[in-house]
Amino acid sequence: MTRYQHLATLLAERIEQGLYRHGEKLPSVRSLSQEHGVSISTVQQAYQVLENLQLITPQPRSGYFVAPRKAKPPVPAMSRPVQRPVEVTQWDEVLTLLDARTDKAIAAFGGGAPDITQPTLKPLWREMSRIAQHQVMDALSYDTLPGRRELREQIARLMLDGGASVSADDIVIASGCHPALALALLAVCQPGDIVAVESPSYYGTMQLLRGLDIKAIEIPTDPETGISVEALELALEQWPIKGVILVPNCNNPLGFIMPDARKKAVLALAQRHDIVIFEDDIYGELAAEYPRPSTIKSYDIDGRVLLCSSITKTVAPGLRVGWIAPGRYLDRVLHKKYAAIGTNVPGTQLAVAAFIRDGHYHRHVRRMRQVYQQQLETYTCWVRQYFPCGICVTRPQGGYLLWVELPETVDMVCVSRALCRLKIQIAPGSLFSASGKYRNCLRLNCALPLTEANREVIKQLGEAIHNALEA
Repeated sequence: MTRYQHLATLLAERIEQGLYRHGEKLPSVRSLSQEHGVSISTVQQAYQVLENLQLITPQPRSGYFVAPRKAKPPVPAMSRPVQRPVEVTQWDEVLTLLDARTDKAIAAFGGGAPDITQPTLKPLWREMSRIAQHQVMDALSYDTLPGRRELREQIARLMLDGGASVSADDIVIASGCHPALALALLAVCQPGDIVAVESPSYYGTMQLLRGLDIKAIEIPTDPETGISVEALELALEQWPIKGVILVPNCNNPLGFIMPDARKKAVLALAQRHDIVIFEDDIYGELAAEYPRPSTIKSYDIDGRVLLCSSITKTVAPGLRVGWIAPGRYLDRVLHKKYAAIGTNVPGTQLAVAAFIRDGHYHRHVRRMRQVYQQQLETYTCWVRQYFPCGICVTRPQGGYLLWVELPETVDMVCVSRALCRLKIQIAPGSLFSASGKYRNCLRLNCALPLTEANREVIKQLGEAIHNALEA
């Protein structure tokens, strides 16, 4: 943590504890500089952070004052989806969202892309250049079917941080977490099978099930603790479910980290009913607290957990490097990979392996945890400021995604169409449901930088929602 971030955190804690009260004048920039032995610019940066978080307000020629305390909006209640198998819909809407990725004029708050502008990524770009100059034959040759061993060894090291002990031979490289999950589903399921999912659930996963002709059954999910084990058990007793797809760490879109006790309970339930768990751990490294949370895979003793992940959200999506630890399904995953995909690109695998091996990956992730946490707090403040009363907002424990629930009379599908004319893209909540629920919700990507332009976008979004309420 930088000096100004440390000072901002300290001052925020004092405000939270009531040591500086509402309306009270804060110490001057010069006095804080002397008290903490830091430069005046450091204090000014710290005050800027607190101002962005709306904890303090500046007054010309008077200094900084503690801002009026605003009540935090409540967290959304546990979801209540229709608990029966359904065919996934919403493909046209998702396709529209994907098409907007390449339009630089659009404020893309609907996607899930990370920040790829950080200086901690420079060693990766240098490594890619070095490989292009000195290992061009390796980079342009066929890859092995499981993927480059150098990379698989480094991924096995990363998985130890989440508690899972696997070897390089237990890992298969894929071109992202999405293809890894596709391989996992192909290895286990047949067309027409039923898979349980959290509700709401990532729209990419929903469309993957649609593409493989697999039905989804949505399970009630708590925005702070995850999928309801009781509701999942009831569904397992009623339907021939093949497996359950879970994002237990820094969930997309709700941001929760499932408590360890609930992870173990879900695994025990899977063992009793002899189903598999498809674990998506793509955001796990971005947990706000360190050490990072454990994976369900770390408790797996009989190979029924197929863990999928990638560096798409932690480093950069364009590298297309992901992996799967498929447990007992290793041979079937390799066969499905050969049949559907073939091999992967060696060059980016070599660069990522070196990036992890030389310690640059962990440095980058440590930085991004802090950056995203600050941005989540600031975007949440902007949402509270510009959105109407009566909203519910998640409190993500990591990652950079924010889920907002609006009054039921607001149709975010209609609002999103109106926003398209303003070159603003958001993800309506209906995309995150197999049956199109959550039309009064939206997901925001808080990885976008804290610029005045983006603040204005959130303000315009709030105005559009106000207009929808009044219509």
